[in-house]
Amino acid sequence: MRKLALTAATFCLAAQLATAQIKLPSPSPGATVTQTVGTTDFTINYSRPSLKGRQPFTDAFVPLNKVWRTGANTPTLFTTTTDVMINGKTLPAGSYAILSIPAENSATLIFSKDKTSTEASYKQDQDALRVELTPSELSEKAETFTIDFSDLTDSTANLNFKWANVKATAPLRVDVSANSAANVDKAVAEKPEDAAVLQAAANYNLSKGRNLDQALTWIDKSIAAKETFRNLFVKSQILAKMGKYTDALPLAQKALTLGQSSNDASFPFFKEGIEKSIAEYTTKVPALPTIKGAKGKKKA
Repeated sequence: MRKLALTAATFCLAAQLATAQIKLPSPSPGATVTQTVGTTDFTINYSRPSLKGRQPFTDAFVPLNKVWRTGANTPTLFTTTTDVMINGKTLPAGSYAILSIPAENSATLIFSKDKTSTEASYKQDQDALRVELTPSELSEKAETFTIDFSDLTDSTANLNFKWANVKATAPLRVDVSANSAANVDKAVAEKPEDAAVLQAAANYNLSKGRNLDQALTWIDKSIAAKETFRNLFVKSQILAKMGKYTDALPLAQKALTLGQSSNDASFPFFKEGIEKSIAEYTTKVPALPTIKGAKGKKKA
């Protein structure tokens, strides 16, 4: 009898485990939102409850003036790969739980260092950042809770929270110049002998007018590793930017000659720019001084 009972219990346990592995529809399905702004990657993992005839931000459903996990099921997680300004305040790079406190005419958006934080476990001393938002009315009702990004530029975006007839927006801003410069320095540190990396790094500094002496060092190493019309042209541009047109001109001329014989399919896209640079540098190279008596004396 004991053996039979054990067998039955084992069977029930196996059945429960099998059931636990079955994927079934969720009333609040999970979603992942990703967005790149400049060189920063944002990721949000959350669950999306639907109204189903209910009205949120009432005493009965997601009450006002109380902490809400800003989603359903598991905590809503927000990840940023760089520091970001949210509504004018800095949030360091990392992962956080997003919570909020909806109110009658405002909303408090909370980024908690405790990534497991929910309504039941939230502690204010774990706040990494709090910002105040002013909700607006949606023109079209959102049946399902939605988090998305809009109004993208290379350094800004809006982070939107939409549900029912309410929308709250948190403006985001990243320091794309500082982040790009950091990425350049990191790439060179990781691959200090890679000709392509060195050329790209030098070209970035050139485009930003940033540390041209460093750019010159990088492009010289690139040329030493593998001379191409591209890195020769970059070096000529760096020298020209430094006002050294006499040195820049022969490099641009060499880049043109090398490109024409390289069979590189991309050369036609560079050709006009190299020719224009040669013409510009030529006008800025000082004329050679005329030496008196250079023609010599007449024979008697």
